[in-house]
Amino acid sequence: MVRDLEQYSAWRQGVVAALQDYRAWVTAAGLLDGATEGRLAATLARLSDDKLSVAFVAEFSRGKSELINAIFFAGYGQRILPSAAGRTTMCPTELSYDSAYPPSIRLLPIETRAANLSTSDYRDDLRAWTILPLNVDAADEMHEVFRQVSQTRHVSVEEAQRYGLYDPDDPDLPATLNAAGQVEISRWRHAIINFPHPLLKQGLVILDTPGLNAIGTEPELTLNLIPHAHAVLFILAADTGVTKSDIEVWREHIGAGAGRLVVLNKIDGMWDALRPDSQVDDEIGRQREHVAHLLGVDAGQVFPVSAHKALVAKITDDAPLLARSRIAELETALFQELIPAKQEIVRRRLADDLQSLNAAQQALLTARMRGFAEQLHELRSLRGKNQNVIAHMMRRVDAEKREFDASLFRLQATRAVFTRLSTELYGTLGMDVLRDHVLQVRDAMGRSRFSTGMREAVRTFFDSVQAELEASERKVAEIRDMMEVMYRKFSGEHGLAIALPPAFSLAKYRSEVSEVEAIYQKQFGTATLLLTSRVVLIERFFDTIASQVKRCFKAANADAEGWLKGIMTPLEAHILQHREQLKHRQASIQRIHDAADSLEQKIETFEAGQAALEQQKARLAELAVAIGSAIDAELIAAAA
Repeated sequence: MVRDLEQYSAWRQGVVAALQDYRAWVTAAGLLDGATEGRLAATLARLSDDKLSVAFVAEFSRGKSELINAIFFAGYGQRILPSAAGRTTMCPTELSYDSAYPPSIRLLPIETRAANLSTSDYRDDLRAWTILPLNVDAADEMHEVFRQVSQTRHVSVEEAQRYGLYDPDDPDLPATLNAAGQVEISRWRHAIINFPHPLLKQGLVILDTPGLNAIGTEPELTLNLIPHAHAVLFILAADTGVTKSDIEVWREHIGAGAGRLVVLNKIDGMWDALRPDSQVDDEIGRQREHVAHLLGVDAGQVFPVSAHKALVAKITDDAPLLARSRIAELETALFQELIPAKQEIVRRRLADDLQSLNAAQQALLTARMRGFAEQLHELRSLRGKNQNVIAHMMRRVDAEKREFDASLFRLQATRAVFTRLSTELYGTLGMDVLRDHVLQVRDAMGRSRFSTGMREAVRTFFDSVQAELEASERKVAEIRDMMEVMYRKFSGEHGLAIALPPAFSLAKYRSEVSEVEAIYQKQFGTATLLLTSRVVLIERFFDTIASQVKRCFKAANADAEGWLKGIMTPLEAHILQHREQLKHRQASIQRIHDAADSLEQKIETFEAGQAALEQQKARLAELAVAIGSAIDAELIAAAA
């Protein structure tokens, strides 16, 4: 596993190195404009922050934490995550590593569920978290600190309802109250463990969920963490089979697809010394087929394992027991599904970035070469000409420069329209617009304590957000159409080869909002609910919805800002380039007029410059090929 992730990391670093070489060269060649620098910086930032996330989802007592210990932490010679009968993980727990922070566990108090903020809103606010250090050299001490994720507290029914953790209409819940009539809830809402494990150092993120009930009560899991995980392991137990709640969670929150695996744990309970191994294997096979049928997946996506025996076997170096646990098949499938799928996502995005970057730089370099060729032709035409001809050439360049300067005034008018349209774009895409919609929903929720009215407010919110994105999309099209006209006109008037402005679409953000809405509809869209703690749960879900949509709008704003800058930058770069060329031609002819004997020297200089530009163009193509080769390098080939 470490080797697989190291190879993926090496592939990613190879791409980073190729991009850095590209940036260094275009900077030295004077081809780096603001738009190119911004896109390169964004691409490199995405690669440096690239993560691979794996979510473990199961009802309690399915052996989920034991499976995480067996796959990732057996090298410590003992259990790291708490694992015992009953519920040991009470809050969603993320394991990852960030070298900017010391090894520690961050714990978000459960009381934060009463505020109008999602878990994501608290991530960068260290003051909201309880932070405990980890001594990575003492496994026993780490184990004790990790037990924090198991801690609970007893609160009144009213307090539990305020957090959306108790529904008085559920006939099964009163039996869970203690003698004092209190509800047992998790002490913490979320835990983030910063741990320097080799796999985590390579960018792996492990999500341990606190049971199926939390999937419906913790919005961050339902709307963000599980849907965005690159792999999800849905864990069942051979001794309990597939329950009704298992099927509901699988269908509503996970489902078959790439990176979605089913684990049938605790097969050691089926081992029987009084029966031959072949009969035991046949029974395991039948249960595997039954699970696959109930969940609607191929039997090859169901992996029978014994997490407990796998952990014991790894710690005691018992190879036969390890083979019988079947853990190796699951580990192989996990990383064979996880890494190629993630690599393909990164590759597609990098290929798009490279195409845009290279096209812009090639266009600018081509414009330079064309300018050199025109000037060289002009200089060669002056050979043997008298001063009157040279004076005529000077007048022609002067006229061309005046015409060019006049067109710049017309460009200023276009810029004014561009500024107005950009302002109108932010009028529908801006964060202030989204904030107003969020406040309107919260106000409507405050006025209606019935879930039907609250669902209507949320439905209106999604409709309004999509309407804003559609209006923004139309404004983007209007800006692009206007700029295309300007590009073509400017190119035609001055003979410039300027590539049309890049395309831009908000479709992916509309799709992201639709995905959030679809998850919400599965949870609350059809049921008719009365005045219960489910109303509080809708409020908590909306907090996370608002956070998710806010993150989507922030990304859309950043992309729109980059596009608006980029749409002007190529034209401005060509204008600057053409202006400098005109000034240079004017100065050159003037010097030739003053000293005709310098003409041949000037021609030689331009010929050398033209040759240098040809070399630059070839080098630019080589760098683009190098990046493409780094992007297309296959991990399988590296492993071979």
